[in-house]
Amino acid sequence: MALPIANFIRQEMHNMNAAGIDVSGRKSMVAVLRPFWEVVMCPFEVGHNHNTEGLVHLAQQLKELDWETRVVMEHTGRYYEPVAKILHKAGLFVSAVNPLLIKEYGGNSLRKVKPDKTDASKLARYGLDNWADLRDYTPMDTIRYDLKTLNRQFHLAVKQKTATANNLIALQEQSFPGIRKCFTSPVRKDGAQKRVDFTHDFWHIDCVWGVSKNAFTERYRKWCKRHDYKFKQDKAEEVYTLAKSVVVLVAKSEVTKLLIQESADQLTSISRSAETYRAEMNRLASMLPEYPFVMQMYGCGGSTGPQLMAEIGDVCRFASKKVLAAFAGVDPAPNAFGDKVSKSNRTTKRGFSLSLKDAV
Repeated sequence: MALPIANFIRQEMHNMNAAGIDVSGRKSMVAVLRPFWEVVMCPFEVGHNHNTEGLVHLAQQLKELDWETRVVMEHTGRYYEPVAKILHKAGLFVSAVNPLLIKEYGGNSLRKVKPDKTDASKLARYGLDNWADLRDYTPMDTIRYDLKTLNRQFHLAVKQKTATANNLIALQEQSFPGIRKCFTSPVRKDGAQKRVDFTHDFWHIDCVWGVSKNAFTERYRKWCKRHDYKFKQDKAEEVYTLAKSVVVLVAKSEVTKLLIQESADQLTSISRSAETYRAEMNRLASMLPEYPFVMQMYGCGGSTGPQLMAEIGDVCRFASKKVLAAFAGVDPAPNAFGDKVSKSNRTTKRGFSLSLKDAV
């Protein structure tokens, strides 16, 4: 009785194909195997540098194979994404696997070699051994791809914004020292900020105390109305008093005006881009099924939540918080041998490494 069952299981296992694709920028190496290392297709190259004809032809070849075929590739950089998208669109099961899992998957060899053919075969063997655990590439991944791209651009904009803001502060301290401390209004959704706009128009103390107090107050009131800011009488008095008490390092000249106004314009432009990215990230994140769960996490708001979703991906694929901590690379490495069990260990540092420290 056991022998027929074993033969049945062996036959069912035999009815599957695993296509390992070692993806690079201009070409990929493909190998197709069946259980027990039966070679269905010897490793061969597929070019996809300038067009998708090679990938379309590959998809047709894989679909013509007998039995079910699953494609396995490494989740590295951006190279795999167009390949995965085209093959998925053709109706194939595509799975992008963490490179660390492939690296630690048994190569059963003492030699340290890494040719593309060997890597493609290794991916195919991994697909066969982990057939039931492979995660299919879904159209939802396209939204996550856009969200991740937006997040990278957002981080770049934030870094540029910080550098430009520091530059403007340095220039302000020469022409109008202390003025930045008078305005604490946050950045608006359009990227404008009261401190920056004020510096652009009142770029030197002579622009303030060169007229009477009442004249400046009236001018400041009209300025607030024109830029849609709230006017306060005591704020105008505070700025006027500051302008009469500080000592400047530069004279009121066209050069000083050019430097400060251009810096203010740059900061406003970059800030507008950052806020646009932030709003679009939140819109895309709200389309994903895990959005309500992430937003319920302590400390997650309209900015941090979408960033976490962009870099972590689908949080529902993690079975527990320990698995998520391991993905982030902050879990302590187990260390036990014999009767000794160490309770204080270093973290693995083998997970995702991008920091959100630049997020504002």
